[in-house]
Amino acid sequence: MTAVSTPFVAPSTAGAQARLPLVTVRDLRVRYAPDAPLVLDGVDLDLHPGEMVALLGASGSGKSTLMKTLTGFAPISGGTARVGGFDLNNLRRGQLRELRSNVGQVFQQFNLIGRLSVLTNVLAGSLYGAGPLNLLGTFRSEDRKRALELLDRVGIAHKADQEARTLSGGQQQRVAIARALMQRPKLILADEPVASLDPKMSRTVLELLRSIAHQEGIPVLVSLHVLPLALAHSDRIVGLRHGELVVQGATSQLDAAQLAVVYDVDDEEEED
Repeated sequence: MTAVSTPFVAPSTAGAQARLPLVTVRDLRVRYAPDAPLVLDGVDLDLHPGEMVALLGASGSGKSTLMKTLTGFAPISGGTARVGGFDLNNLRRGQLRELRSNVGQVFQQFNLIGRLSVLTNVLAGSLYGAGPLNLLGTFRSEDRKRALELLDRVGIAHKADQEARTLSGGQQQRVAIARALMQRPKLILADEPVASLDPKMSRTVLELLRSIAHQEGIPVLVSLHVLPLALAHSDRIVGLRHGELVVQGATSQLDAAQLAVVYDVDDEEEED
């Protein structure tokens, strides 16, 4: 594939093109070794600008592997996957870095550097596009301005100078979201972002992610375990069971009974 400097369709693109999927996955199959069982088996998925999609599945269903595949961290054994203008079946090393620079990631454990300030943690999100000053640990004034604006966007600008480790779990997750936005991502992947938060803060974080999807035109794929949260805070729901796609549809057309098949498993396996 020929390298493309700006392969992603901008979220602001007008008309029908804006509704073209940013992510297209067809008949995706993933196994980690030639003789190993399939972790994903025949998965289809589209992600469009401006939507929040909840990814449901029990432990071992393949949720984490699907997200890893979209950033080139899991091998594709069959089928196709495209993220923006990148063909994930045929990525060169330089393209892999560019792909990852366009994908913001939010994790369950926040992955902040606790002894550094909240502002510095957010600024770290700009390192994917680092110039010489950034690499030396000095950030441009425009980066600092943007980082403060993003902290205000997530509601914790007043914590900018505090060490990240002094914040509550919910506050740290909002810092992590601001850091992901600092990349100017075209796609956000949130892997169990509320698993360690209380119910109230879980709702706050998911509302924030959904508002980012809608207002910024960035597709957000968020993996969840709790059905009520998925039903309350997503536009579409995708359900995996033993690596296979068993549910996919608009959230408004699904209910808990229809989604029960996602968790109809005989045994619990270790999360992939």
